[in-house]
Amino acid sequence: MTEFDVRVGTKPFYDNNKFKRGFAKSGDFTIAEENILIHYGDTLRQLTDGSLLPESDQENQLIRVLSGEAEAESKLEKTWQKYQKLAFGRRKFHGLATTNRANADDDNDSDTDDNEDISINGNSGDDDD
Repeated sequence: MTEFDVRVGTKPFYDNNKFKRGFAKSGDFTIAEENILIHYGDTLRQLTDGSLLPESDQENQLIRVLSGEAEAESKLEKTWQKYQKLAFGRRKFHGLATTNRANADDDNDSDTDDNEDISINGNSGDDDD
């Protein structure tokens, strides 16, 4: 595994809420990305939520990346951004049926006026007999 100038976490990092079967088994992360998250994830989580202050240049760079001031360059930064997006971003839902909202609103407009007589069985509603 590539060494990073970031402190290794004090404990292995797992997200049992979003990735119950593990990062790699979710299909979203490679085995290398899973190793990065397990070894450095605890430190990255603490840096992200502010409970740990950055000590190295790479940790400071990570803070800049997370705040949007810099682009992710290292594998560590890209993996943590990917984790953040998948764990806390909205997942797309692909339903089986789709509706076009513009057409759905138009369907509520009827072509008949409420004041018009509707003919049933050829009768117009006026009894002239």
